Amino acid sequence: MIKVSVLYPNGAGKRFDVDYYVGVHMPMAKRLLGSAVKAISVEIGIAGEEPGAPAPYAAIVGFTCETVEAFTAAFTPVMGQLQGDIPNYTDIEPQIQISEIREI
Repeated sequence: MIKVSVLYPNGAGKRFDVDYYVGVHMPMAKRLLGSAVKAISVEIGIAGEEPGAPAPYAAIVGFTCETVEAFTAAFTPVMGQLQGDIPNYTDIEPQIQISEIREI
């Protein structure tokens, strides 16, 4: 199994509309990516390491899939639609990481 993580780094003056992201964008992503995605997790940053510090990321989303190829096959045809929606909820450029999941 692999996880495709999309990280939205927090920063002064950055905009991230949580309600739109959770209520509109992520349901659209789930529908468009279909059965290639086995699980989706959404984390909304609330705090950093030090008391009172802001979260380093506004949001982190994880798409769990069987393989990189399965994700790519699902994502490539709808990439324009998903990326085109980004300005509706944020001005943050997302960072992407693909990881192998290992159970402990």
